[in-house]
Order: sequence, then structure tokens, then C-alpha cells
Amino acid sequence: MGKILDAFMAVKKRLLDDAANTLSSAPIIIQVGSATCENAAGAQEVRREFEKLLLASGRADIFIKQTGCTGRCSREPIVGVYLPDQFPIKYEKVTVEKVQQIFQQHILGGQPVVPLILDKKTSRMYSWVVTFASLSTVETDSASRWNEKFKEHLKIHGVPEETIRSFIGGCLGLYPAGKEGNKVGMLVFPEKVVYEFGTEEDLARIIQSHFKDRKTLTSMQAEIDPLIKRFITLYGDVAFFNKQTRLTLRNSGIIDPESLKDYVANDGFEALARVLENGQPQAVIQAVILSGLRGRGGAGFPTGSKWQSAVDNPDPVKYVVCNADEGDPGAYMDRSTLEGDPFSIIHGMALGAFAIGASKGYIYVRAEYPLAIRRLEYAIRQCEDAGLLGKNILGSDFSFEIELRLGAGAFVCGEETALMLSITGRRGQPMIRPPYPTERGLWGHPTVINNVETWSNIPVIIRHGAEWFARIGTEKSKGTKVFALAGKIVNSGLVEVPMGTTLREIIYDIGGGVEKGRTLKAVQTGGPSGGCIPADLIDTPVDYDSLAAVGSIMGSGGMIVLDDEDCMVAMAKFFLEFTQDESCGKCVPCREGTLRMLEILERITAGQGMPEDLDKLERLGNLIKKTSLCGLGQSAPNPVLSALRYFRSEFEAHVLEKCCPTRKCSKLIRYEINPEKCIGCTLCARQCPVNCIEGTARKPHLVIQERCIKCGNCFAACKFEAVDRV
Repeated sequence: MGKILDAFMAVKKRLLDDAANTLSSAPIIIQVGSATCENAAGAQEVRREFEKLLLASGRADIFIKQTGCTGRCSREPIVGVYLPDQFPIKYEKVTVEKVQQIFQQHILGGQPVVPLILDKKTSRMYSWVVTFASLSTVETDSASRWNEKFKEHLKIHGVPEETIRSFIGGCLGLYPAGKEGNKVGMLVFPEKVVYEFGTEEDLARIIQSHFKDRKTLTSMQAEIDPLIKRFITLYGDVAFFNKQTRLTLRNSGIIDPESLKDYVANDGFEALARVLENGQPQAVIQAVILSGLRGRGGAGFPTGSKWQSAVDNPDPVKYVVCNADEGDPGAYMDRSTLEGDPFSIIHGMALGAFAIGASKGYIYVRAEYPLAIRRLEYAIRQCEDAGLLGKNILGSDFSFEIELRLGAGAFVCGEETALMLSITGRRGQPMIRPPYPTERGLWGHPTVINNVETWSNIPVIIRHGAEWFARIGTEKSKGTKVFALAGKIVNSGLVEVPMGTTLREIIYDIGGGVEKGRTLKAVQTGGPSGGCIPADLIDTPVDYDSLAAVGSIMGSGGMIVLDDEDCMVAMAKFFLEFTQDESCGKCVPCREGTLRMLEILERITAGQGMPEDLDKLERLGNLIKKTSLCGLGQSAPNPVLSALRYFRSEFEAHVLEKCCPTRKCSKLIRYEINPEKCIGCTLCARQCPVNCIEGTARKPHLVIQERCIKCGNCFAACKFEAVDRV
């Protein structure tokens, strides 16, 4: 071991001397989420209540730990309770009132509070939970087949089926796609054992040994990567999580985001130490190139090629930048990563800086993320104090420092040239390219800009190898992608899946589908720059090329699910309103073109559209895409053009029939009172802000259409369903 690795091991030993605070050291661990979303749901109060009860109990073997967001947003606050030799129990929607029951019954008494368990559908506590997973990153059919055979063999061996809960999981990443043959992975809780098998005879042996004789069949055990095992053994018994493969979010929901010690205990900064020991910057770039990593900010440009371009520039002064200016409506992937694992960003930037020869880096983060900013600042200070940032890192010749720059919330500053101007204190407006940032960036020097998710993947590639990373995903889209799953979906939240996973799997297997009684209409990916994908194309794989082929983009990772109650014209108008408002105004196509498109959509949704307006929208949209200066304008028409492509009949109904099929466009709605149902209670008249409802008590009322402003108050107020929306 060289002197740099020795120095790192000394730092690691110093940080880990107090082992009582690590996840594996205390006999009983209580994990409480501490991200912005968790805190808004009441997590801080929940944690304080646990602290009070722990203090009163006098127990020294219980440790309360804050973590980042797990991504199960609609069920927060989430509390994890980990007792030795028990299932890793997660509780949902925990309140101060529920803390007492969890503490007394489970933590002190050892009996889980079943009704409060996350995603628990039955009152039964199973003896085992089994998750069948593919051994490659895309193939999942084999897991489904083996799950059925497993149930058949349980009956043959006389194992009561009600003692075992089985799931279909995602992948364990042991092999590249298509290389595992007919084998499948089988994860068994609470023992956290992983089996690998491929025949019914092997399955029978596992059932006999593990479930009948209660002995682990060591000869059939599989070793999975610690990175995947760490998450899957804590969360693999929950359907929302067990189809995910977490690389970017590998530590979110596991480590304390404010603890450098926790990050280092989970292999943190080991990649940097090894790279500095080897002293070969080009080897780092080569690994990133071989990994196939493409920028996760939206454009999907090969990361290694970008870095190589900066290296090839003879200018000795170079910079690295993290673009954390997350501005898409409904997107919170970057915020969650920054709040849940800030050290991974610092680690990735340090590796990138060493590779290209930079000594200074900037994280450009929007000021609306106060918790992320605070944790980044604290993480940077801890790294500086430990000698992992600053002058001569770990005694090497490499020096690197990071500075934060706060953005004021301008969406256009997510564009890299506008971002650079903002960092230097100037107005954030895009510049013509070339020259590209790697040719002429910050203060005229070569600059590498990557987003949060890209930087977070760098330590994974260097630590586990380019080949390991490249076996996840598809041929042209390697690795995983984080999505903010929102809209008309049962399980909203953050999901991270291998590239090549289909939209159907994300929406139904992880997201739980749309609400009962509703049907899926479309999926909008890529935020304001993306497009709408109709329900009949939800078997489209999620990768750069496949999404582009159906008229959408990957973008930074927004994914909004729309059901049959959503109006596609209104949706297109919403996104265009956003991009038109956020246009910097520098170029005419974007400034004027998006305004003209918006005016047409406003006419259409007001019932004043003309048949030729649809052709105008298409011509304008294509012209703006071709002639705008930056990515904002070049992609702004995408939601409108894709909606026209797949839902033209809905636009035609607005134009030709002057009606909104989903009754979402208020100016195309009429509210009428059904005299057969109206009992004359006067509630609707009292709720009307413009007094357009006439009638006397106990007699049917009437809406005066000329005065109606279509607010819908009468519709919402009527308890007898006498108000019709037509």
C-alpha cells in the first residue's frame, strides 16, 4: 500500500473510531428521514418524539439516525426500525401519536406494529419474504416464471404458502443483459440470503434446506455487489423498491447525509484515494469513456468525450462545474440527491478535477434549496477538515477546492453557457456555441460541466469498474436513470431503474398504476423540454434513443403520468407557458415564437380556435426548434408537437366542436342545474362569487350563462349532484 492509500486509511480509521454511530454497530437502529419533503410531512417532530422516549427509557443500545429521502414521497414520514435477526421494518406516514406505539411495541417489545408498515396489504406477518430478481439489468420475465414455480414447489414440499410472501423484483446486476441463461436470483428475508439457480431441482433443494430444514444452502448462495446488496437487503421486501437498481441514490435512505464518517464507512472517497495513488489522470477518463456514461442533464452527451476535450485543450487553467440548477416543474431528483448524499457529488467532482487537471470547482445550486445548500456547505467543510479537499489532498500533489454559487431561479441558467455567465456574476443568457465550454468556459478557460446525477455516478464507475457499470442498461444507454414519478400515479416518488426498463414497468410495477376507475392516457417525460407518449406506447424502453424515436426526451428525469381526466391541450399550454415565461428573450425565435404559439393555444382553449391554427402550431414549433439559440428554445415546442402528433383529435374537438372532452378548459365548460335533482337548498347560489345563479328556496335553480365565470364553485358545493358540467 502506497503513502496516499496509507494516508486515506488513517483518515478512515480516525473517522470510524467512534463506531457506535454506524448503521451496523448499534443493536437497534431507528432511521428517520430528514429531507425537505420528509420534514414538511412532520419528520422533525417524529424524530424529537423518538429522542424523548429514548432518553426516558435509559437504553444505550438504541441509536436514532437521520437519513436522506428514500423516494417514497406519498407515504412520508418514513421510519425504519432495524432489530437484530428481524425483518428490516419500514413504517409509513408516522406521526407523533404513532411513535409511542412503535417505540413500546416494536423497539422495546420486539413485535412490529403491522398496520403501520409501509405498503402492508395484510395483517399477517410472514415468516419469510422472498424476492425473485433477474440476474441481468433488463430481463425480468424469468423472475415471474420462477415465482410461479416456487409456489408450486412449496405445496409439493408441504410448506404452508401463507408463511411466505413472494415478490417479483428487478435485477441484481450479476450479468450483462442476455448472458445469465435461464438462471434467476432469489433474495430471502429476514436472513438476507441470495440464491442463484436455474433448474427446478435446484429450487427444490433450496426449499427443502431453507424453508423446511431452516438451514442456509451455502452451495447455492450468490455473491452480489456490496453496492446493490446494501440497498436491496434493507428495502428489497417492499414492492416499490425491489424493482429499482440504485447507483445515484445508493446512499439515500441509508447514510446520515451530514456524516462524512458514514459516507467513508460505505466506501466513500476510496476511489479518489486509489486514483491519486495510481497517479494516472488519463486512466480515469478512459474508465469513464469505457463505462458508456452519458450526461444525465438531458442532452445525453458522452461524459468521457467531454472530459477528453478539456484535457486536449493546452490551457493549464481548467474548471469543473456541477449543474444543480434544477428547474423543471415537478422535478426534485437533484435536490433529493444533494440532501441525501452530498458527499457523492464532492467525491465525483474531485475525481473529475484530477482527471482533467482542474484545481477549482463550482456547484451552481438554486437558492430555493436551503437544506441542500446547508448540507453541501457542511459536507465541504468536513472534507476540508479531513484533508479530502484543499491543498495536497491526502499528501498528494493534487489540490482541489469547491465553491458554491447560488442561482436565483432562472430556468435558462440550467443551460451551460448561461450558467457560466451567472457564476461569473453576469446576467445568465445563452451564448452561441462553438466555442463549447471545454474550449472556452469560465473566465475563458476550459470548463467541464455535468449535472448532479452524472457526478454522483463517477465514484461508482471508478470504484466498481467501467465494465461493471457498462453491463447495466442497454447498448447505447448505460447505467441507471433517476425519475421523479408524479401526476396521476398511485405511488408517486423517486425511482431509479436500469436504462432499458419500460415505461410500463415504471408506471405499473413500481408506481402502482393510475387510481382505480381511471385509465392511463399518456406519460410526459423530460419536463418542459420533453414530449407526451400515449398509453399505447408504454412498452417503450426508457433510454435516450427509444424516447427520441417516439417524440420525447430523457431530460433530467421528470415523468408525469396523465389519465383520462387530463386535457392534452391544457397540458401542452401549461408547459409552453412555463418555457415562454422562462425565455431569456435573447433570440427572436424563442422570445417571439413561443409567445405566438402560446397565443394560439390560449385561443384554442377559449373556444376561439380556427382549423388553420393547428397547422400554424406545427410550422411555428418546427421553426423554433431549428432556429433558437439554446436548448430551452430548441426543445420548448416538444410538448405541443408531441401532443399534436398523438392527440390531434383532442385539439380538433377544441377547435371544431368548441368543447373540451375532459372538461378541463374552463372557458369551454357550461354549468347547468338539473331541475329533477335540484331541491332548492340555495347552497350553490351562496357559493357563486358573481351571483349568476337564480332561484328561490325549495325550488329548482338556474345558471345565468351570460354572467357565469366558469369557476366551478357550484359544482363543488352541490351535495345532490344536481349541477352538471358539460
